[in-house]
Amino acid sequence: MMAQRFSFAILMMLSAILLILGRAQPQMVEGLRSHAIDIVAPVVDGIHRPILAVSNAADDLVHYFTLRSENEQLRAANAQMKEWQNAVASLQKENRELRGLLHFKTEPGLAYISARVIADTGGAFARGLIVTAGRQDGVREGMAATTGDGLIGTVTEVGEWSSRIVLITDLNSRIPVTISGSGDRAIVSGDNSPTPRLKFLPQDAVLSPGAVVVTSGHGGIFPPNLPVGNVVDHGHGQYSLIPAADLARLNYVRLVDFNLRGGAFNPVASRVSAEAHGRKN
Repeated sequence: MMAQRFSFAILMMLSAILLILGRAQPQMVEGLRSHAIDIVAPVVDGIHRPILAVSNAADDLVHYFTLRSENEQLRAANAQMKEWQNAVASLQKENRELRGLLHFKTEPGLAYISARVIADTGGAFARGLIVTAGRQDGVREGMAATTGDGLIGTVTEVGEWSSRIVLITDLNSRIPVTISGSGDRAIVSGDNSPTPRLKFLPQDAVLSPGAVVVTSGHGGIFPPNLPVGNVVDHGHGQYSLIPAADLARLNYVRLVDFNLRGGAFNPVASRVSAEAHGRKN
């Protein structure tokens, strides 16, 4: 206890002396402080280096075990992917063999062209759009116009850089469809109203309100199973359709080429063919 009190008293005296010298001789005190820092700094640095080395080693060790765990997980995922790859290859081989046995003819492939809507040509007697894709992009008449929600119409006029789309609500629009669930076939007939009619249904057809209507693919114009809308029952065997897409808010559309001949869609070949046809005419 006496030693602690004696040390405390000495420290208090030294502090008082430093305060007095700091007032009387500030430059001398600053010099002493600088020298003290110069002396202490290497000592502190020497002590800090091993601590930093140990800390880095600990971080490296943790990082090593983390990488090892991730590596094991990636190995397991890779093994699972190889199993799936083998299963897919086996199923593809089996599918090809079964198609060969059945002489199954696959449907033609689909090609897509995205375009931006720049004008709405709708009015009292027509429902249409103008989009920024034309003959130079490989667009042709008869292509289906869709959005992420479903079918919206058909390309009816094609220019070099733009095209006109007639919507499914237009009076001149006729779309062959199938009613999901019942399998009944019909024609979606536009009448310039927001809800086109379902016509040419079987006489005994009874449709459930809200039933999904999709393209049937008949006629080779539209791909099969594109969503068109949902059934609305007006009673007495009269049905109409609420379009799957919001036709009042269309910014971008996707033009689908289903009538392919000889493989993948080729915009350049389509353009050359169109130019040759124009020269013949």
